[in-house]
Amino acid sequence: MRALPRGRSPGLVRLLVVALVQWGAGIAHADDPATNAASLHARYESLRERLSDNPYGTPIHVESRQAADHLEGDLYGVIDHPFATVSPALKGTAHWCDILVLHLNVKDCRPSDQGSTSSLAVFVGGKHARTADAATRMDYAYRTVADAPDYLRIMLVADAGPFGTREYRIMLEAIPLGREQAFVHLGYSYAYGPIARFAVEVYLQTIGHAKVGFTVTGWRPDGRPIHVGGVRGVVERNAMRYYLAVVAHLGALSDVPHEQFDKRLRDWFAFTERYPRQLHELERDEYLSIKRGMDRRP
Repeated sequence: MRALPRGRSPGLVRLLVVALVQWGAGIAHADDPATNAASLHARYESLRERLSDNPYGTPIHVESRQAADHLEGDLYGVIDHPFATVSPALKGTAHWCDILVLHLNVKDCRPSDQGSTSSLAVFVGGKHARTADAATRMDYAYRTVADAPDYLRIMLVADAGPFGTREYRIMLEAIPLGREQAFVHLGYSYAYGPIARFAVEVYLQTIGHAKVGFTVTGWRPDGRPIHVGGVRGVVERNAMRYYLAVVAHLGALSDVPHEQFDKRLRDWFAFTERYPRQLHELERDEYLSIKRGMDRRP
């Protein structure tokens, strides 16, 4: 066994390991369910006040970070479903396709389970597009990292995306809160190069110039909040869209199977309209028409 560097105690090393586990939207982590569950419980305690008193009208908290070529968004929320319901409903490629297709830019999702390998072919296109014909295919590897009675962790990883973006990560972890609720953390991140940077700059200078995220960076003289913009706004909006898709998916479970898809669509759109400045892109009828054309009902 390699010796510890001189002057560093085992306790310090353990602290560094925990810090690495928590760094980067929980995406760089040790696969130890007990450690990760404890970290998520600690995160809930640190956010408890902000979850109960925030401008969102529901117990959620949004964060984001930007590096030179990397973006990360995190959304933490309390969900009014018992962990015993949440855990099985969020495992498996078919369930994740049901979740991802609610996003207005996802035009199709095809799950695949072959032996020990599970993946999702996700087709991403413009918000008005009605088919996957002209969409970009993204291949996500799916893995259930942890599946314990009191902790769940799912990872979806795609090497490449549109406009030269790469290293996509969607991570979801959850723990029980009492008997009737769960605490969920959704992390969304990706890396980008010169082509993607240029495409985003054009978007932000044209049709996306007024778009903002959720983090409040300051206050105007009249008391109105100033929200983060730019690429951090982009990643926060998408993290929120995927989190709301998870909530809509869980909320439809009690419906009969052939009605669940339509309920997910209606609920997801209604949830996003609570934050029109950030998330409004399509009118309700157009969104429903596009998605119903996919016909994912059983």
